[in-house]
Amino acid sequence: MIIETLSTFPDMYESVMGASMMRIAQEKGILDFKAHDLRDWTHDRHRTTDDEPYGGGDGLVMKCAPIFKAYESLCASPCGGSDAADRASGEGSADAAGQIPGDSSGAAQTPGEGSASADAEQALSAASAAADQTASRPYTIFLAPQGRRFDDACACELAKQDRLLFICGHYEGIDERAYTLADEVISLGDYVLTSGELASMVVIDAVVRKLPGVLGAETGALGESFADGLLEYPQYTRPANFNGMEVPAVLLSGNHGVVDRWRREQSLERTYRLRPDLLEGMELPDVDRAFLQSLSTDGR
Repeated sequence: MIIETLSTFPDMYESVMGASMMRIAQEKGILDFKAHDLRDWTHDRHRTTDDEPYGGGDGLVMKCAPIFKAYESLCASPCGGSDAADRASGEGSADAAGQIPGDSSGAAQTPGEGSASADAEQALSAASAAADQTASRPYTIFLAPQGRRFDDACACELAKQDRLLFICGHYEGIDERAYTLADEVISLGDYVLTSGELASMVVIDAVVRKLPGVLGAETGALGESFADGLLEYPQYTRPANFNGMEVPAVLLSGNHGVVDRWRREQSLERTYRLRPDLLEGMELPDVDRAFLQSLSTDGR
C-alpha cells in the first residue's frame, strides 16, 4: 500500500512512521510512505499556504490553489514520488517565465505541423497517460470535524485501497473549495486538534495494522477491540501472582476451549458494562444472548 500525506509540517511524521509497527511495515515492503510538503507547490518568495478569511474573522485559512496544484502533480506521479515536487518546481519556473510547461525551446509551432502518424502517436500517448493517471489516482482523505466518525469499520475499508492521500489542514481550516478533491472526509471525534497531521497519524496507524503481514501474529488484529464489534477481553502475562493479584485460574488450565469461552464472555461483559451502545442491533448467537441476559438478571 502507498500512503501519502500533504501538509505544511511533514517533519511531524518522522517519529511516528519511523518506529514500531509503522517502521516494520515499511521495512517489510508492505507500506510505502511519503510525507509531502505543501510549500513545494507554492511559487512566491514566502512559500505562502494560507491567507486571511473572506468576510473577516480570526485565524488564517489554507489556500486552495497550492492544494490543487499538489493534488494534480501527485496524481500524475504513479507512486507519488519525489519527482512530483520536482515537477511542481519546474512548472513554477515555466509559469514565471511565461512559457508553456515542458516547452524548452520557447518557439511557436505552426498549426498542423508534423505528420499524421506523429499525431496518432501523440493521441495514443495522451490516452495512455490519462489511463495511467486514473489508475494511480489516490483515494483522497481530508480530516475535518464535519467528516464521518472514524471507527474500526472505516479502517478496514481504507485498508482495501491501494493508495491513500491524506490532505491535512492547519490554522483556522481549509478553503472549502479544496474539499471537492475529497473521496472521504473523516473526523476522529468531537474535539479540536492543532493540525490534521495528528489526526492522520491515528488513521494511518489503524489502517496499516489491518494490512496482511504487518502484525507478528497472523490473526493479531482479529482479537482486538472492535474487530468483531466488542471490546477486547482482559490480557495477562507473567508473573501469575503480583502483589496478591492473581491471573484468573482458567488461563492457566491449558483447556483452550474453556479459555476461548472465558475470553468471549469477558468481551461481552466488558462491552455490556462500558459500551452498551456497541451491542445495539448486533447479531449474536443464542449462547451469547443468554450470557448477557444472565448479567442483566444478576444485576451485574
